[in-house]
Amino acid sequence: MKAADINDTAHAVEAAAVMRLLPAPPRLLALGEPEHGEDTLLDLRNELFRQLVEEEGYRTIAIESDCMRGLVVDDYVTSGTGTLDEVMERGFSHGWGASAANRELVRWMRAYNARADNDGRPASERLRFAGFDGPLEMAAAASPRQALTALHGYLAARVDADLLPCTGETLDRLLGTDDRWTDPAVMMDPAQSVGQSAEAAQLRLFTDDLMALLDMHTPHLRATTSQDDWDRARLYGRTATGLLRYHHWMADTSPARLTRLCAQRDLMMAHNLLALADRSPVLVHAHNAHLQREKSSMRMGGMRLEWWSAGALVSDRLGEEYAFVATALGTIRHQGVDTPPPDTLEGLLYALPEDRCVLDAPRLAATLGDTRPAPRVSPWFGYAPLDPAHLDGIDGIVFVKDVPGQRG
Repeated sequence: MKAADINDTAHAVEAAAVMRLLPAPPRLLALGEPEHGEDTLLDLRNELFRQLVEEEGYRTIAIESDCMRGLVVDDYVTSGTGTLDEVMERGFSHGWGASAANRELVRWMRAYNARADNDGRPASERLRFAGFDGPLEMAAAASPRQALTALHGYLAARVDADLLPCTGETLDRLLGTDDRWTDPAVMMDPAQSVGQSAEAAQLRLFTDDLMALLDMHTPHLRATTSQDDWDRARLYGRTATGLLRYHHWMADTSPARLTRLCAQRDLMMAHNLLALADRSPVLVHAHNAHLQREKSSMRMGGMRLEWWSAGALVSDRLGEEYAFVATALGTIRHQGVDTPPPDTLEGLLYALPEDRCVLDAPRLAATLGDTRPAPRVSPWFGYAPLDPAHLDGIDGIVFVKDVPGQRG
């Protein structure tokens, strides 16, 4: 197989070219990245989002960041609440707020919303931002306090007090201090977790009752609440439920503990994406492993973990209304990832003349036939090469030949 054999499947990286790959406009267009922390890839994401906004009517972008913190960013881009510096500090998890490309995305979204006739755009035309990850970090998970008390407060202001399963004071007592929940030592020592304590069990029951109350009073709440307030109440409930479940499994001592934690994170992501699908069309950006239709896997603690990714869960629900475009890279020389071997998929794409291109993955798979290239092995743990065996589950591939070192 030579690069010339697949050259006609490659096109310029433009929104129109991506949309032509798809059988129909999706509700969720997922753009994956094979590593985190490279502004080159985020600049490309920003460029595609601007084109999708201007040419395809997209109004929402969702990224792999804390869904609760994302509300801070959304308030800024829609109404100018706070300052850009404050938003970058408080509105992102995983350290993403330090990214120059993320800062430029937020700045551009705010400018776009404020541009029309100096009075701002109508609400229906404003750009929206969302984080769709849980309030989770590698070493710790957030306390459920923020989400749970916000859900309780929303209902307490709108339904009879006698219908509430508990008071705010009771929630505060059961929650205790936040550092009980966020202690990073818990990740290595389940015995230090409060996730399976009597208080946590009671909080899970109260959360379930509050969510049931939200459902029971939907007609009244929808009629007397703005769409944004209703959406946020549902987000609070999903997040409180997901965090309490995550903390429960942090206290687990069985061999399945790490698999359950990985699966619970992607389940929270999937629930948030399915809720965002009501705002369609939405551009979603995260690691390929979270967005792929195949099972995700990783090695941790000497074990191979496998679980269904958020993309697999969402694709099962939405079918062709979910589209996945993966990103693959040639070199990341500052991380020790040099020119890919020519017998790998990345090596085959590296021989193409373009510095970056988007490829029709089903056509590429058909051209390759049953004999797929060898899997590439990255010398750096932070880069996950594209698995040629998974081409059939991908709608498109964005290939970037060389990723330069980060700008200062």
